[in-house]
Amino acid sequence: MLEIVRYEAEKRIKGTLALAIGLGVLAVFFVAFFPSLEASGIDFDAYVEAYPPAVQEAFGISSLDTIEGFLAVEVYQFLWLLLLGLYFAYSAGGLIAGDVERDRMDLTLSLPISRSRVLAEKFASVLVPILALNAVVPVVVYAVVLAIGQSIDVADLAVVHLLSIPYLLVCGAIGLVLSTLVDRADVAKRIAIAAVFVLYLIESIAASTDGLEWIGYVSPTHYYDPTAILVEGSYDLTGAAILLGATVLLVLVARYRFQRADVGA
Repeated sequence: MLEIVRYEAEKRIKGTLALAIGLGVLAVFFVAFFPSLEASGIDFDAYVEAYPPAVQEAFGISSLDTIEGFLAVEVYQFLWLLLLGLYFAYSAGGLIAGDVERDRMDLTLSLPISRSRVLAEKFASVLVPILALNAVVPVVVYAVVLAIGQSIDVADLAVVHLLSIPYLLVCGAIGLVLSTLVDRADVAKRIAIAAVFVLYLIESIAASTDGLEWIGYVSPTHYYDPTAILVEGSYDLTGAAILLGATVLLVLVARYRFQRADVGA
């Protein structure tokens, strides 16, 4: 059981390790920069208000004069929400299409295993880097925050990572659906990146435009707000549940498509 999960997870170990190190180094760099920014005497309120509303919404800019607000903008809104969302959409875009394009899917399906199980186990392997990154990076962030003489609520830091899991799973599920719709992995990956980025922009623009707020409901970023968690201590558990539900729905769509696809064509 779970042979495909183990196989796919093993292929992701090196990439996950490299990504964890890279994100950890970037987090250290950003956090270490905060004391010099704090000592600069900049009027942060005026600085924030100078940004257009769409930019403030896109990057969750509400406060830069606290370590929580600084982390929310520099680490979680940019690295976690945008870049990691794009990464997992891109990665999942090749889960099915990659094997179909290389004629490996025929061999897999010749074994006594259902298409549903193949798809489910391939998608489950995405959890390996998601869980690993959310276990390693917060420890690094917390350690560096303490090292520069600052403090941060441990619960809020833990929750911002915990609630990012449903968000990243949705991004991966978007890539999975496209991986069953497009036979060429590179094309599926690129469309997945574009889809997640467009959804990110939709939420940013809708939230800053009167009368269009409802459009933002289609975007995963509407249901995960790192700034609200770190700065306000506000946890959107309902949003997390919606993201998990959307993940299940997207996986079912991918399953429906994959079961009816002619992978030998």
